[in-house]
Amino acid sequence: MPRDWDAYYLGSPDGFDPAFVVRAYGFLLPPGEVLDLAGGTGRNAFFLACRGHRVLLLEKSAVAVERVRELAQQRRAPVHALEADLEEAPGALPPGPFAGVVMSYFVSRPLLAQLSPRLKPGGFVLVEGFNRSEAIRRGRDHSPHYWEPGELLAPPEGLELFAASEGWTGHAYRSWAVWRRP
Repeated sequence: MPRDWDAYYLGSPDGFDPAFVVRAYGFLLPPGEVLDLAGGTGRNAFFLACRGHRVLLLEKSAVAVERVRELAQQRRAPVHALEADLEEAPGALPPGPFAGVVMSYFVSRPLLAQLSPRLKPGGFVLVEGFNRSEAIRRGRDHSPHYWEPGELLAPPEGLELFAASEGWTGHAYRSWAVWRRP
């Protein structure tokens, strides 16, 4: 995983498609604001904004945050980006309530317990990322930045499993889940 996120985002294009779980299940989100954790340059945020949601994107990289702000202004999109290091300060989440939370290709187990209280009843958490099989394939067997097999099948307290899958998708082993607050 890149450690210098500013350098990573300086060299990345703007036009990424949203994560599979966001494309496939984003329509389930009730009206309201969505929280995008470690949202990078906004691929999920802009997709959801086009579907009528205000989005609050938190991201460690100042470069990515500035790009999101510029794109939001150009597109007149309701996306607000804030710089936040969610690994250093996992307790620094805004209180909500949110219609949904997106956690795409960012693994932070300490944050999981904080998601349910920040959701509206009927709100969803959309999670997607690489799993341990991909870590092994990449020679990163001990990296904590991958979901364990079956891990996303057990939602945090206060949430229920709505849908999930894991396996070879595209060119990598991935896991995704949709959790709902009853």
